[in-house]
Amino acid sequence: MTVDEQLAYLTSGCVDVVRAGELKAKLERAFTIGRPLVVKVGFDPTAPDLHLGHTVLIRKMKHFQDLGHTVVYVVGSFTALIGDPTGRSKTRPPLTLEEIAANAETYKTQIFKILDPAKTQVRFNSDWLEPLGSFGWIKLAAKYNVAQMLERREFKKRYESGQPIAVHEFLYPLGQAYDSVVLQADVELGGTDQLFNLNVGRDIMPAFDLEPQVVMTTPLLEGLDGVEKMSKSTGNYVGITESPAEMFGKLMSISDELMWKYYALLTDLTAAEVAARQAAVSTGQLHPKQAKADLARTIVSDFHGAAAAQSAADEFEKRFSRREVLEDVAERPMVAGTLIEHLLLETGLAQSGSDATRKVRQGAVRIDGEKFTQPRTPVDRREPFVLQVGRHVYRIVVVSPVDVMVTTMPGRNGGDMWILMQNKGQVDVAHASRESAMSRAREVAAASRGRVIVLDDGRVREADV
Repeated sequence: MTVDEQLAYLTSGCVDVVRAGELKAKLERAFTIGRPLVVKVGFDPTAPDLHLGHTVLIRKMKHFQDLGHTVVYVVGSFTALIGDPTGRSKTRPPLTLEEIAANAETYKTQIFKILDPAKTQVRFNSDWLEPLGSFGWIKLAAKYNVAQMLERREFKKRYESGQPIAVHEFLYPLGQAYDSVVLQADVELGGTDQLFNLNVGRDIMPAFDLEPQVVMTTPLLEGLDGVEKMSKSTGNYVGITESPAEMFGKLMSISDELMWKYYALLTDLTAAEVAARQAAVSTGQLHPKQAKADLARTIVSDFHGAAAAQSAADEFEKRFSRREVLEDVAERPMVAGTLIEHLLLETGLAQSGSDATRKVRQGAVRIDGEKFTQPRTPVDRREPFVLQVGRHVYRIVVVSPVDVMVTTMPGRNGGDMWILMQNKGQVDVAHASRESAMSRAREVAAASRGRVIVLDDGRVREADV
């Protein structure tokens, strides 16, 4: 590649590049003197597992690595003790040393699912930030001022609203900046939410007689809901250590619109290749479902291999598209004509009515493999069908409003009680024995000319009357 081609390749998909001209000059110098750039990325081990949102940045690291540059993966073993204030309206609680050590070990293993371990340096910033000592930290703090710190959006909002800002929170961006000084970084990568921290490093490097690093940010990846940033705390994530089937199923649940962003940020396809696929879908040459399956197969293959990805695709096809129900799929009853939101609530696939409506509108709900996107609409089915929301699947058995459902509920003394339900309401008193409940259910069903339906051990079946 020419320098201009390298520049285009490395900046592709980035949101911020501070500054592109400086990066080009660094690339030209690296080529001339034969010294690779030092490209630094830091991760605080705040959780034991990485998700696809993290890999957007790791993939950009790999782009530099592919061009022969030195990638330094900095584990924030010291800065995690402080707690990054990024995106926080209040002070973030720091982790314990034990949590940091355990999480850091899993990070080291997971990053090498993408990066070449032979070409990656893994460094722990406690190696230089801890020995810095009190005097060193005071000298470092003197390189920046409070006015500059308050330019940060999170700090500014908290200051103006009278919310407390702990002094140690100012140390986090300084610690991250000192990482760049120690490593003599040419480039630092981060998410768009890290722009302030990255620029602190750029600002203080000249005070240590070092050339300012180039700052590059990658987009934040929306999670499965297509709204919030991918995060384990919100449950809208795909973990890179999850099983192939789990990953594939989650990826098939994203919206068609979000699919194209995942193509751009989570695969090696060029912008032109992604645009060509999108055009093929728009013209009807490629079905959106097939495009999404291709995406899911590609991503799963990156972490588990092609064979595992194909097996996950085959299982998904069998489970949903061909309408075959596997033995491990639990069954749930549905009274004919139930609104889709009520069905999601009754099966535990939504937390509230608004959550159910949101999932329907975003295309996260599928019936027999096809999206159900009409909110406040009755599910017009008479035969059993497969209901899927993300990775959660049920076989829904349709019952009549006059049918009597017999099921169990926990009793006061620890045992189970048998109850009778008809048209979603409880009829009769709870029964201590199954025999008593079944006898009464037959009487009620006979009076209403309905059937007796038993829900037991995840199966819905009609009882002999």
